[in-house]
Amino acid sequence: MFRKIRVPARLLLPATAAGAAVLIAAGPASAHVTVQPGTAEKGGVGTVAFQVPNEDDTSATTKVEVYLDPGTPLSLVSTRPVPGWKVRLEKKKPGKPVESGHGRPTETVSKITWSGGTIAPRQFQRFDVVLGTLPTDTDTLVFKTVQTYADGEVVRWIEDSSGARTPQHPAPVLRLTAPRNGGGHQHGSGHANGPAPQSPAPSPSPAPESGLASDGTARALGTTGLLIALAALALGSFGLFLALNAPGRRVPARPGRTG
Repeated sequence: MFRKIRVPARLLLPATAAGAAVLIAAGPASAHVTVQPGTAEKGGVGTVAFQVPNEDDTSATTKVEVYLDPGTPLSLVSTRPVPGWKVRLEKKKPGKPVESGHGRPTETVSKITWSGGTIAPRQFQRFDVVLGTLPTDTDTLVFKTVQTYADGEVVRWIEDSSGARTPQHPAPVLRLTAPRNGGGHQHGSGHANGPAPQSPAPSPSPAPESGLASDGTARALGTTGLLIALAALALGSFGLFLALNAPGRRVPARPGRTG
């Protein structure tokens, strides 16, 4: 019979620790409510999607409330229908005059509420909105968002993310960039080089493909972490092989049968 060989713990612990570390690093990053794409041109009309993930393991999201920045009222806010969801636009008198193609509106949208539908655990939903005319006197639009779950839990995505560290529940932010063509009043899709549609109404096409950027990044990070974990496991196995076959270690051969 073969004799059981004990491998010193000092040879196993480094490989085990390395594998555990990379597996932990490969875990999924925390998902936040975001605006996709994250940028749009100043002075134009942009189509964006509020991407809302459900981070709960058991309860569904049943309501999403998006508050528009009161300091920068918009003359145009148009939503795309989402199957299974009802949308409600709340309006208020703007704090400053707002220009539009139809004069100065006396009320502007201050809050968008989606309700009646569900976002299942560990899934996400996009809510498309056309916004315009985007301001030219600021570099960001902040959309504080409140997410309500079926079990009564409420998550408030309202924290300022302009600092060096990302808060636990940052508010979605749309960053505004200077128009590349030197203009500022054409209707854009939210992309810097997107085609100019004939109408600011939502297009029937799917949400902007760049909305997949954050998901693609997360999947890429997870795949990279998994590959690193496999490499660490292979390295540990090689170390174990060297330990078992190290010079000076003798393993008795199986005794022969006697007649």
